[in-house]
Amino acid sequence: MSFKSPSDIEVTSRQIPRWFRIPNTSIQSKPLLIYHGAFDANPTELTEHLEGVGEVIPQWVYGMYGQTHFHSTTHEVLGVVSGRAQLCFGGEGNPKRFEPTVQKGDMIIVPAGVGHKLIKDLDAGEHFKMLGAYPRQKDWDMCYGREGEEEKVENIASLDWFKQDPLFGADGPVLHV
Repeated sequence: MSFKSPSDIEVTSRQIPRWFRIPNTSIQSKPLLIYHGAFDANPTELTEHLEGVGEVIPQWVYGMYGQTHFHSTTHEVLGVVSGRAQLCFGGEGNPKRFEPTVQKGDMIIVPAGVGHKLIKDLDAGEHFKMLGAYPRQKDWDMCYGREGEEEKVENIASLDWFKQDPLFGADGPVLHV
């Protein structure tokens, strides 16, 4: 098991504008972040590491839904623990969407409100799976950019940002945005 230092990883940062009823990064202006190749750990080791840092609580290991959705009650931390996939952030019809390929060892910080979905699992042998984690005392909800979700979206403005980097602790990319 190994975890790189923040200075040894490449970080992709993206601001994604509102797209119809998907707020993306427009409310808090915190970017979507991808820490490329940040760790080499299985789900159990990554869970133990995240719990040791203490900023987020790991809750599941799964793929990503094939329907655009976002969370209004919490930011989300996703650690890719197997495979490779192409994802869509921002809404599939959004001309300013972001469609990266992620792979095992990547950590993704998804701010509340950012629409996300799986486009394609790119690894037939080792299915794409992530470990999903959320800040302490936060429960995630599911929003789809539909009419009637406006009150939920308003909640995003009051959410606290991370006090520590979920992967690196006292110093890391999430603290410098």
